[in-house]
Amino acid sequence: MNPDAAADLKDLSDTLGSIEAVTDLPALRAEIDDLSDQAGQPDLWNDTDAAQKVTSRLAHAQGTLRRLEDLRRRLEDLPVLYELAEDESDESAIADADSERGKLREEISSLEVRTLLSGEYDEREALVTIRSEAGGVDAADFAEMLMRMYLRWAERHGYSVDVYDTSYAEEAGIKSATFQVHAPFAYGTLSVEQGTHRLVRISPFDNQARRQTSFAGVEVAPVVETTDHIEIDEKDLRVDVYRSSGPGGQGVNTTDSAVRLTHLPTGIVVSCQNERSQIQNKASAMMVLQAKLLERRRQEERALMDSLKDTGSSWGNQMRSYVLHPYQMVKDLRTEYEVGNPTAVLDGDIDGFIEAGIRWRRSQTADA
Repeated sequence: MNPDAAADLKDLSDTLGSIEAVTDLPALRAEIDDLSDQAGQPDLWNDTDAAQKVTSRLAHAQGTLRRLEDLRRRLEDLPVLYELAEDESDESAIADADSERGKLREEISSLEVRTLLSGEYDEREALVTIRSEAGGVDAADFAEMLMRMYLRWAERHGYSVDVYDTSYAEEAGIKSATFQVHAPFAYGTLSVEQGTHRLVRISPFDNQARRQTSFAGVEVAPVVETTDHIEIDEKDLRVDVYRSSGPGGQGVNTTDSAVRLTHLPTGIVVSCQNERSQIQNKASAMMVLQAKLLERRRQEERALMDSLKDTGSSWGNQMRSYVLHPYQMVKDLRTEYEVGNPTAVLDGDIDGFIEAGIRWRRSQTADA
């Protein structure tokens, strides 16, 4: 094996070893055994929420273990592949081994990012809210494009999603939408997507085909757990009920089952219209409100720490541009990470941006 390849393989093995140490494989295997026992209990589904958490966590833990074991096996096989190829002076086989080494580098680098998720709420599931901002109908259309992007991203990874509320705009697109991503570490992963996204394109809604800039905001909050102590006094709430509606303002329900909650002390408003009954919608809306209050508390604590450290950082700043005209590019304004294929990005191929964002966030924390 040539020295460069040998050095690269050693570096990859060391990196994977550090990931295995942080993951704690013996503890992961013990967790899988425990979760498998829980999943096998006949009364598991008596509590649907608890059952879903157990099965989701089990699938995630099993997937993590399989991925680590597969990477280690492939890494250990590579020196043998190089040796056989070089013994036979097979240039094609050497090229295949080089290609496999490149794939392993990408996959190990991607997995390494997970070890950087060590924030207080990073391992939680995520609640994502998307809102159209400046730009009229183009902004509403862009907000719907972003929602599809995140749903496609979740689908690519096999994560289930519950959409709690979608407020449709009159002409096209959405005013806002809120959905939950059911996956461990979804909050830590998606929290770097929070901020203002900008779209530049020839507007399909302008009969003069002029270039239009529009904006949409993304909020990400950790799902609340019983240990969070987010108490909401009923007298601090205004509860409104209304009829669920679909695109174009069409009614999709004959009863006033949709629920809107306004938290009077903070002005936070949440809605839910996708459950079958008013009681279910109110329960889901309360969960969303608790998550937003938890995220507000986390941001206030962060703002206080930032002011003490004088970092001047803000999650509310514009963070990514999607340019469809006069050239094709998506660029993250914090990390400088960019790609020249907006179609793929808007179809859910955003892992590169997320990984760059997580690394950037860790570097900001380290420098602060």
